[in-house]
Amino acid sequence: MPRRQTARATLVAITAVSLVSPPFLDVFRADAQAPAAPAPSQAPKTPPLAAVAATPPVDGGWPKAGNTPSGAVMLMYQPQIASWTNQKQMVLYSAVSYTPKGATKNSLGTIKAEVDTSVSLEERLVNFTNLKVTEANFPNLQKDQLRELTTEIDRAIPKSQRIIALDRVLANLDKSKIIPRDVQGLKADPPNIFFSKSPAILVNFDGDPIWSPIKDNDLKFAVNTNWDVFQHEASKTFYLRNFESWLTASDLKGPWKAASKLPASFSKLPADENWKEVKANVPGKPLTGALPAVNVSTQPGELILLRGEPNYLLVQGTKLLWVSNTDSDVFRLGKGGPVYFLVAGRWFSAPDFTGPWTFATPNLPEDFKKIPPEHARSRVLASVPGTSQAVEAVLLAQVPETARVNKKELKAPDVVYQGDPQFAPIETTTMQRAVNTDKDIVKVGDLYYMCFQGVWFVSTTPQGPWQVSTDIPKDIYTIPTSSPVHNVTYVTVEDNSDDWATFAVVAGYTGMMVGWGCAVWGSGWYYPPYIGYGGFYPVYYPRFPTYGYSAWYNPWTGGYGRGAVAYGPYGGVGVGARYNPRTGTYARGAVAASPYGARGAAQAWNPRTGTYAQTRQGSNVYGSWGSTSVQRGDNWAQTARTTNRVTDTTTRTTRTSEGGAAVTRRGPDGTSGVARTGSGDVYAGNDGNVYRKQDGSWQKYDNGNWGSVTPPDGSGERATQARERAQSGASAGTQGVGSGTYDQLQRDSGARSEGTQRTSDYSTYKGSGGSRSSGSTYRPSGGGGFRGGGGRRR
Repeated sequence: MPRRQTARATLVAITAVSLVSPPFLDVFRADAQAPAAPAPSQAPKTPPLAAVAATPPVDGGWPKAGNTPSGAVMLMYQPQIASWTNQKQMVLYSAVSYTPKGATKNSLGTIKAEVDTSVSLEERLVNFTNLKVTEANFPNLQKDQLRELTTEIDRAIPKSQRIIALDRVLANLDKSKIIPRDVQGLKADPPNIFFSKSPAILVNFDGDPIWSPIKDNDLKFAVNTNWDVFQHEASKTFYLRNFESWLTASDLKGPWKAASKLPASFSKLPADENWKEVKANVPGKPLTGALPAVNVSTQPGELILLRGEPNYLLVQGTKLLWVSNTDSDVFRLGKGGPVYFLVAGRWFSAPDFTGPWTFATPNLPEDFKKIPPEHARSRVLASVPGTSQAVEAVLLAQVPETARVNKKELKAPDVVYQGDPQFAPIETTTMQRAVNTDKDIVKVGDLYYMCFQGVWFVSTTPQGPWQVSTDIPKDIYTIPTSSPVHNVTYVTVEDNSDDWATFAVVAGYTGMMVGWGCAVWGSGWYYPPYIGYGGFYPVYYPRFPTYGYSAWYNPWTGGYGRGAVAYGPYGGVGVGARYNPRTGTYARGAVAASPYGARGAAQAWNPRTGTYAQTRQGSNVYGSWGSTSVQRGDNWAQTARTTNRVTDTTTRTTRTSEGGAAVTRRGPDGTSGVARTGSGDVYAGNDGNVYRKQDGSWQKYDNGNWGSVTPPDGSGERATQARERAQSGASAGTQGVGSGTYDQLQRDSGARSEGTQRTSDYSTYKGSGGSRSSGSTYRPSGGGGFRGGGGRRR
């Protein structure tokens, strides 16, 4: 067998996103008292993780087993990944066991195979199909047996078993060969960054306040903010709902104070869902604790909110200090050094917490690369250029979500313009975009292309009729990042047949980009909203901004979470209310866009699809159709996970000699099949031989027996142990191994251990409910005893 090839993947700058908002209502309530920092003598405390019941691996574990037509039993051990091109085609090596029908002893060998893959990021599973064996090495098999093995292995393994945990694959990839390709034109201008050591809130407006009247009421409400902000026209007074309490001011910029009494107009708000959350808090509860500072910004801003004076914890192995008493990702290089703040995947630095702030990602100190995965805030590693975590985030970002669409049955959404259709030029192109509708419509020549929920439509007029389109002009994919419709460039046509077409969406469509070697949130450009007047309500179509969400990377969803209580009950700037062009009214608060709110739901609003997403937003684009004419391409994942949890009745066990067991089971339908139990740390060497690791030392399979392996230099503790076992008769003898093979086995063994740990960590994350705390670290299980994220800096 030729020397094992390292992973090579051609990356395109396309990404996918998750928006999960945490229900930490008590910790970050703006009206809560900030706890004092613990004394230096106190040990740092880590919140206990939720109890997690023991669960099987998401992929059911390895090896995988199956029966051939002749009745032989095959076991395929966990593959070692050579390459994974575009996350669609994989080349792998694997040790395989073959036991003919009626035989009492198996034969072991190795295969090299090519497979097609698809990924479910939501389930963290990789499915492999069309397994084609290109090389095989089975010295003890007869020709007909070898022929059956190589031709039947794909069919022998049940479809529900052809899955491997994504974390096993990622751990096995050679990330040094992956070079991220940045999206051209991304920006990193610092947002308005506010800072407070005492209770504070951030009221973001998407531009100047836009006030909407309320029918039969003298109150107006602001539609372009993430808070409930009202203007009482009669008294020229502003009111701000701070969850259960109310604040008031004569000017939006303040000063704000606790409202002693609300105007009677609040009790006359319409009796519909739009005002449910507001009316539930009228007249409101008296403000308890300190009056929060109210920061108002007409540009998307961010807030660093500390609970008291900075609580510095030394990051082990570095000179970095982690500011642990804030939900923001903040570090400092020594107590008197610069402060580093991570938001939306971009690092900003300043001499002190109050600024001035400058973009710092390209110039981060090397110590950031040394942050341990066990650290309580190790999620920041995904935003440190050059780390394996950053490369991995980019890799996940390019994984496509696919769906088959019935071109004849799928109906396009209604397209409503405010008045006559209006189009504006798209910078650096000859194309135009629609501006006075909530749909993404691009005019190319005499045709109009609409991208809606990850599907392309075309029409000869701006109003329709629309039909599914599979012929998308290449010019569309040149739309620059400066354009509000740049997101449509991440929706492509994968396949086309008579009645069905396959579309693919990657995370750039819902907000993530690749820049500075990392997966970042948003393009950095500010896209002004469309504002129209003429009816009873002002028309407001917001664009998705980069800042104003406290966006943070979640390593377990492959995307970005958002939101903190200090940012408002509706999760972020510009999502407090959304205009419905069909009804001519607004949907507000939790009804329209609450990824957070009083419900405390760990959900996220997808402004492009109109759906909630429990984990990964991009994967729910096609699910939002809710139609049989749209078939999601990752539906196999849920079936596979369910199947792997089923407990059948064991009828016969065939013990193998390599640490695993093939188990014949009788399924619910009465049919027999083969499953596997146990484990087996068995590997395919790049020399074509089979190896296993026993008690920390390597053994080689040769002519039906295992023999100890002497390391290439013939010395050291491992070699001594191998010779002792050989002398005691514990193995078939001591054999040498080439340095290339030995190094490869060592790397693959380490990667397999890491993949197993990460797969277990994912179960811990899921068991914790996917909260923001568990999504803050790459090692939620504690990493073998490392907890707390560092030692106190004295």
